[in-house]
Order: sequence, then C-alpha cells, then structure tokens
Amino acid sequence: MRRLSMKHLRYFEALARHGHFGRAAEDCAISQPALSLQMKELEEILGAPLIERGTRQIRLTALGEAFAARARDILRAVDELGDLARASHSPLIGRLRIGVIPTVAPYLLPRIIKGLAARYPGLDLRPREAVTQRLIEDLMEGRLDTAVVALPVSEPSLSEHALFDEEFLLVRPEEDAGKPVPEPEKLREMRLLLLEEGHCFRDQAISFCKMSSSLPRDLMEGSSLSTLVQMVGAGIGVTLIPQMAIPIETRSARVSVVRLPRPRPSRTIGMVWRKTNPLSGQLVHIAGILREAVADERGGDAPLPLPA
Repeated sequence: MRRLSMKHLRYFEALARHGHFGRAAEDCAISQPALSLQMKELEEILGAPLIERGTRQIRLTALGEAFAARARDILRAVDELGDLARASHSPLIGRLRIGVIPTVAPYLLPRIIKGLAARYPGLDLRPREAVTQRLIEDLMEGRLDTAVVALPVSEPSLSEHALFDEEFLLVRPEEDAGKPVPEPEKLREMRLLLLEEGHCFRDQAISFCKMSSSLPRDLMEGSSLSTLVQMVGAGIGVTLIPQMAIPIETRSARVSVVRLPRPRPSRTIGMVWRKTNPLSGQLVHIAGILREAVADERGGDAPLPLPA
C-alpha cells in the first residue's frame, strides 16, 4: 500500500502556491506529467479530491485548502529540524535562502555574497529578489530564512535588525542642475516618476511628497529604478531614488542629482527573520557582517558622494 510521503507534500504545496501545473513543476524541477501523476497518487492515497482541474489553472477543493495549510506547517517544521542541526555548526554551513527587495538587490547583493563567502566558505547562499509583500509571505511560510527589506515591517512573529539608513535623492534632467532645490510640496506639482504598485519605495516616496490622498493624473510609473532614471534623462519628469542606487543608475544618464532640504526623506534597510528560526543566533551575526560591510564602503556614517 502506498503511503503519504514528504515528496507528496512538497509537490502539492508548490501546486497550491502557484495554482498552475506548469509553474509548480518548474519550481519542483520535474516534468508537468510527473507532477500530475504525483497529485493523482496523493488523491488516491487520501481517497478524496484535492484539486479542481481547469484548462488554464487549478483550484483547490475545501479539503485541498485545509490540506495545503497543514502541509505548509509540516514542511516548515521539517525544514526547521534541518536548521536546528545546522545551527549547531560553527561556522554556519549549508543552504541559506535570503530574499532582497528590488530597490536594494542590484546594489547590495554583490556585497552580501562577497562578504558572506569570505566569512562562511561552507555556506550555500540562495538569493531571491522580490517585492516586500512576497518576501514576507515566503518568510512566514518557511520558503526563506531571512530577507533584506525596508523597516519596519511590523509583523509580530518576525525579528527586525537594522543595517543602515539612507537618503532619497532627487534626480532631475541635466539642464535643471542650477535650479533651486524644490520643497516637498513643490514635487506634487511636477511630473513625478514612481515605481509600479507593490514596491515599498513607491509608498515611501508618495508619503514624503504628501500625495497619499490623491495622486496627480499625469503621474508616470516604471518597473525599475533604472527605467525611472532613463526617463528623467529623456526629459519626461523627475524622480526620487535611494542613495545606494546613484553610482550605478546615473552613470549613463543625462541627469543631475541633488539632496533635498531637511528633513530629508530616508529609509532604514534591515534584515528580518522568523523569531522561531533556529538560525536566529547566526542571523544576528550575519546582520552584523552586512552592517560592517556597508559602513566600510561608506567610510563610517558619511553619506555617499554625489556624482560630479
């Protein structure tokens, strides 16, 4: 008689999460027919359907919803057993799944990889870039060990450890370099370019410009900081970007960069992880390593220089 296995649980959890056989099969690194066969076998073992199969996507039955929630709990507990064993090793070895938000990943991730590789040669780093909401969901469901995000996230089950603060700088067309620096309320009257919805940096910029009640009709959006800066260089408008992005994103754009009047907009970047994670002690140490790496590159607490 066939028995329920961890493989069944992992495959079903992936299918429940993606809602699509193709994407779930890709996530599990198996073929779609093999995944379908495993799901049929699981339903036969349970003696009840878990999935409603459609032409484009799947839906979970009531049993499937309940089974998916329980499967996530079991998989998380099993992963934490492995983490418990790894936590006993010094230095830390094995897999470390770390998420990073898109407005940090291109600028900080190389330093993260370099710094951790030097301190933990046995560490298998698995980085993932996604918006904050997705990273928090993955943390809560045990698909990530830690994430680098803008603080606070205000989730009681997560530990938050600040890494550094950074300003938001105003990027405007090159010909505006000599003009007075606008006050925050003046930015509402300009064509402001922002990231698409879902990015926490967008919400922070809107909050600074005091536009939360009503956004201007000519507001334009981009999918990345690079896109926003290039749009500014083309004379389409102005934008705010975090200071760590300045050296990379402005080097090939015809733009000028200026600090805004005090109180200047800023954000705190930090690491978060589940309070129950057995690796918490090691993650505190890793946060310290990243904090030191950023401070060394900046020369202490000094702000990053603006381009000439």
